[in-house]
Amino acid sequence: MMTALIRVTRSPAKAGRRAALVAAVVALGLAGCNTRSPETTGSLGGATAAAATPSRQDIDRLAERFNADPTDGRTAMAYARALRVTDQISQASAVLQQAALRNPRDRALLGAYGKSLVEAGRFREAIDVLANAHTPANPDWRILSAQGSASAQLGEQARAQSFYEAALKIRPNEPSLLSNLGLSYALSRNLDLAEQTLRLAADQPGADARVRANLALVLGLKGRFADAESVLRRDMSPTEAAANVAALRRLAAQPDRFKTLSGAGAPGQG
Repeated sequence: MMTALIRVTRSPAKAGRRAALVAAVVALGLAGCNTRSPETTGSLGGATAAAATPSRQDIDRLAERFNADPTDGRTAMAYARALRVTDQISQASAVLQQAALRNPRDRALLGAYGKSLVEAGRFREAIDVLANAHTPANPDWRILSAQGSASAQLGEQARAQSFYEAALKIRPNEPSLLSNLGLSYALSRNLDLAEQTLRLAADQPGADARVRANLALVLGLKGRFADAESVLRRDMSPTEAAANVAALRRLAAQPDRFKTLSGAGAPGQG
């Protein structure tokens, strides 16, 4: 997890809205991340943030099925998904690793495993795995997004941006991709392009609180605190927005604020 800078918390006026985190950069994407997934709007093996938390009995049944046949990639992904939803990230990655070793040509499984590695912070390994999860002739925008997240986490912003841009050619105006791309521009110290990209992301129908929090972060870095607070108030109470803007002011006042950003993390899945 990244260190929190901005928190979009549940408030009485916004009951049912999910909390979002901006840590120098919002996760969260890997991505992600409504989840910690590196693709931001998607998640491991196709789960979403709204996925119901499995019961202990459900997890035990999946564990039994997986242990009976570790070569079954679909069961492995279902089991890993259940582990992930219950915050057992390392265990989920281990399950997918076992299945991937037994199914080295199963691209869906490799994609799930690669994304789990991003989520677990094993970025170099993730890049190697994700490279085999799709082909240049048939690219998957979600895999490209995960590759971008891993690269961004390693500080390789130019490479990350190339992945996000390639993904956007397949999925134009996808808010999660635009949001991660905008954050990568911010980490590259190109705040004008970051704002432009994040405004485009925030204008999309599927944009959520995390995208707007990312925009507020960049506005704060540019010293436009009133604009940042206006954006934040769409998803939190005036008191919460003011508190987060105060945090932005402290960050913007730091002479090494971009070093702080890079140290805190990079675009994630969401």
